[in-house]
This record gives sequence, C-alpha cells and structure tokens, in this order.
Amino acid sequence: MNIPLREAGPNEAGRGQSPHRRGVIPALVAWWGPRPYTQLALVLVILAGLWLLGQNIAAALEKAGISPGFAFLTRAASFQIGESVIPFSAGDTYLRAIGVGVINTLRVAAVGCVLAAFLGTALGVLGLMGNPLLTRLVRIYVELIRNTPLLLQLFFWIALARNLPGPKQAVHGGGIWLTNRGVYVPAPVVEAGWLWPLLASLAVIIAVLALRRFAGVRRGTWPVALALIAGLFWQAGLAFDIPALKGLNVRGRLVLSPEYAALLVALVVKFSAAIAEIVRAGILSVPEGQREAARTMGLSDWQIMRLVILPQALRVIVPLTTSVFLDLTKDSSLAVAIGYPDLVSVLNTTANTTGQAIEAVLIMAGTFLMLNLGVAALMNHYNRRVALRGEGRR
Repeated sequence: MNIPLREAGPNEAGRGQSPHRRGVIPALVAWWGPRPYTQLALVLVILAGLWLLGQNIAAALEKAGISPGFAFLTRAASFQIGESVIPFSAGDTYLRAIGVGVINTLRVAAVGCVLAAFLGTALGVLGLMGNPLLTRLVRIYVELIRNTPLLLQLFFWIALARNLPGPKQAVHGGGIWLTNRGVYVPAPVVEAGWLWPLLASLAVIIAVLALRRFAGVRRGTWPVALALIAGLFWQAGLAFDIPALKGLNVRGRLVLSPEYAALLVALVVKFSAAIAEIVRAGILSVPEGQREAARTMGLSDWQIMRLVILPQALRVIVPLTTSVFLDLTKDSSLAVAIGYPDLVSVLNTTANTTGQAIEAVLIMAGTFLMLNLGVAALMNHYNRRVALRGEGRR
C-alpha cells in the first residue's frame, strides 16, 4: 500500500535540520530559550552586581594597603612546610608552596580513593555471603561509620596516632611499625634507578593498548604485560627496604606521618562504608535468575560473583561511586583540622602572611574544581566502557 507523501509546510521545513541549515539567528534563539530579553536583562543585572562587588572589594583592599592580584605568587614564602614530597624551604616562592599543598592533597586523595574502593567492595560482597554473623558485623560497621561525622572520626584517629607507643615499644609485624613518630612501611627500592623501568613499563602499556584497539588482540594481553613489567623491575634490581629499629628510632625509607596516616585512615574508613552500601545495592539489583542460570552451568559462588554478578552490578555501582570519590577528594580539606599541610592549610597560611585572602580562596576553589573534574572525567570514561560492554552482551 502506497502512502502519498505530503509536502512539508513552512513551519515544518526546519525541523530535524542542523543549526547551520536553519541559520545562525534561529539557532541562537533556540539555544537561548524563551523570553530572551528577560533573560538578557537578568544576566546584565547579575554582571552589574558582580562589577559593583568587585569595585567595593578593590576599594577596601586599597584602603588596607593591599594591592589585588596574583603577583605575590612569585615572592618568597616566609613559612616552612612540615611535610613535603618535593624539596621546599622558606626562601621558595608562594607558588611552590601551593604546589606542595596540591601534591599533598593528591597523595591522600588518590590513595584514599583506591583503598576505599577495595575495602568498600570487600565489605559489600562479604555482607551478602549469607553468613549471619558476618552480615551483622558489616551492618554494624556501616551504620556506625555512616552516622558519625567525619571530623569526629578524624579527631579520634589523630588522637590514636599520637598516643601510639614510642619506637622501642612500637607495635610491629610484617615489616610495618606503628609508632607515635609515624607509620613505617616497607618501601620498594630499585638499584639502577626508577627512570628507565618506568619508561619501559609505559612503553609496554602503550603497546598493549595499541594491540587491543587496532589489532583486536585482547585475550591474555594484560597478564603478559604485567609479567613483562615485573621482569623489567626485577632486572633493574627491585628490592624492598624493610624498616628496623636502629638505636633510639625506627629506620626506613617510607614513613607516614601521624597526620597523614590519621587523615588517610579516616577517609578510607568513612567512605568505604558508603561504597559498601553502593556495592550491596548494585549486587541486589541483578535479577536472581542470573545466579540460578550460573549455578546450572556449574559455576562456584566465587565464580558467579566475579563473572556474572559484579560485571552487571557495575552499571549501578560506578556512577554512585564517582560521587563518593568526589566527596572524598573535597573532604580531604578537613586535614587543616589536624595540622596536615594540604592545599587548604598552605593557602590559609599564605592568606595570613600576605593578606591576599580573596586570591587564596579563588586558587583553592579553582584547584579543587580541577581535581574533581579530573576524577569525574576518569570515572565517566570507565562508566562509558562498562555501559558499552554491557550493551555488547545483549
């Protein structure tokens, strides 16, 4: 049966066309939305208010003898930073001091996200294993941690860290020493230096990604790559520096200060409870028929969880876990309460010594914005991969 085609009217001719075919003005009107003059007037009022606010702030700073701007970043800082990955002294610039704060924030946020993800996933899975005692213990942990403030938990952990015994009476085992001077852990050491093994490992990873993307080689690529990387570091003389008591103190290459250790533990414990609930909800969202079908195929409970349940639950887990990682990164700013020199602490000291409080707040907000956007971009990329894999199985 042939259906006669009707000629499109003048109002229908532009539907479904790209903005370039409709013209610049109609596309701009469609992007701007209804009542463009009202919205334009509102935007102008907001901009005028911000301009007046800026003028008042500039006048107040001028009366106080403070010139607004970021020229202070090149001046020498007049304070020390107690914990720094890169060398820093009081004669270095404020810009370098802020860089130290950013690195310290990244240290605790990155490690905290990884450890919280592992601990939260383990707790979420263990809480659904069917053991009544284990399930109750996980529920008690989750409810206790989620319903107490992070700042209170942070004070608890820093008090515990500072009241640990001295080096001679320290609690130790497996190469880990817990003392009131810090937590000493085994550190990897490469006799030939870290540079060429890291560069070679990066080349191996790039080669694997190229094989998977362009050659379609997927099976067994990552195990082979990990074996090659391990061989590279072994060839370079990889060893571990084990802390030991020498004289009146424990000696070791890698020591975590009490402030860093307390902040890291507080963040991991707090946000692992949230991730455990997310993992539990994601697992329960998978239909029971998936488990029954897997059992009929002879899979064990561990294989069912690893191969059937968790891959499907990731569609629910990953987006919510992204929010948890963002909260963890932002809440690392509570380090200022216990004296850990993160970005907020360094910028607070910068504002007090220079008087550039507004500039310090702007740098702080911009830095945390960039960090969170980076975390969100990585997690969204992984979320898209999970979604694409899920669609490919249908």
